[in-house]
Amino acid sequence: METFFVKAAQLLASLSILIVLHEMGHFLAARYFGIRVEKFYLFFNPKFSLFKIKRGDTEFGIGWLPLGGYVKISGMIDESMDKEAMKEPPKDYEFRSKPAWQRLIVMVGGVVVNLILGFLIFIMIMGVWGKDRLPLENMSYGVHCDSLMYDYGFQEGDQILGLEGRPEIRYMSEVTKEILIHDARTIHLKRAGEEMHIELPADVHLALLEKEVKSMFSPRFPFVIDSIIPNQLADSAGMLKGDSLVAINNITVNYFFDATRQLGKNKGNTVDITVIRDGAELVLPVKVSEAGKIGVAPKGASNYLKLEHIDYSLAESIPAGTDEAIKTLTGYISSMKLLFSKEGASQIGGFGAIGGLFPSEWIWSEFWRLTAFLSLVLAFMNILPIPALDGGHVMFLMYEMISGRKPGEKFMEYAQIAGMILLFGLLLYANGNDLFRSLK
Repeated sequence: METFFVKAAQLLASLSILIVLHEMGHFLAARYFGIRVEKFYLFFNPKFSLFKIKRGDTEFGIGWLPLGGYVKISGMIDESMDKEAMKEPPKDYEFRSKPAWQRLIVMVGGVVVNLILGFLIFIMIMGVWGKDRLPLENMSYGVHCDSLMYDYGFQEGDQILGLEGRPEIRYMSEVTKEILIHDARTIHLKRAGEEMHIELPADVHLALLEKEVKSMFSPRFPFVIDSIIPNQLADSAGMLKGDSLVAINNITVNYFFDATRQLGKNKGNTVDITVIRDGAELVLPVKVSEAGKIGVAPKGASNYLKLEHIDYSLAESIPAGTDEAIKTLTGYISSMKLLFSKEGASQIGGFGAIGGLFPSEWIWSEFWRLTAFLSLVLAFMNILPIPALDGGHVMFLMYEMISGRKPGEKFMEYAQIAGMILLFGLLLYANGNDLFRSLK
């Protein structure tokens, strides 16, 4: 439960930052051109608001429905569907009375802010924390494979050397992305001292999506206890920090994922765990929770595998952060092709899936990295030419600038309604997927 609240708090904080700054982009652009902004809200406020205050012509507030935010711009057909105001003659402070180029800038203001924000956060991350990467050559214990990968000929402990025809791929974090998004199919590896190749089928990405594979490969490392939750199962059984797990019910588990797999097979049971303590073997009976846990945290992979760490000066962080942002954005756009299949569509997630991206403890570097990623995603999604999104308004404004004619207000109203229905349907579908996965 504590993990849920930590993840939820990070999600809420991240989205609040992104929503406020996105709407600020629209707000500042509108005010610069003398357009009145009637409301500026974080979250939606049907019927009532949690907080509101009037400053000048604008009501600032916080709604109770955390599905986004909005600015209500005078003289604009938006989600408020204020038809009565649109029946009156245009006023000089209204959106509809301004030139098309000014209205275009107002509409792209939020996207531009999110785009710039994503780049700036990545630059900050590089300058403050630098970058850690795990070179393939440093994975001395090989990989732990998802069970699906066994079907393709992989084994525990295989050491991935690279991808055929992709000499630039040198790090573990790049392998899955290249297979899923960029169609890499030939894996070069070493097994028991012998080098070999494994050819993946062309539709492997669909199988991975259908089976909801979270990670094709993970680095193997020994299971040495780093911390124990007080008064939990392992603590009650007498396990200590520094114990090295080597067997569960006489089944050898030299590595962390071997142990977690065996614990998962013994949910709710008591198992005999063999540990090495001060050079001697010790067998301890330990109860396993229904979640397959015993209440310990292992020393991380970085304690056994040499990571490549890069520190950046302020000047160096700018190109490094920019490059990271571009790779993140282009990678996300490329991954969109996966959604155009039954398997990919089933993986669309809502707030639960987004919240699940955050770690179970508050790590500032990861919080900002995910916030930067979500900022770039928000920019891209909002510029899609869908009515009710910024991109829909941009599409109609571009039509007006090219043709010299405004789309009719009735047409705009119907387009807005259609867009809202589409977005609401996608929202229900995405969050329904989350609910379905939680019940499986």
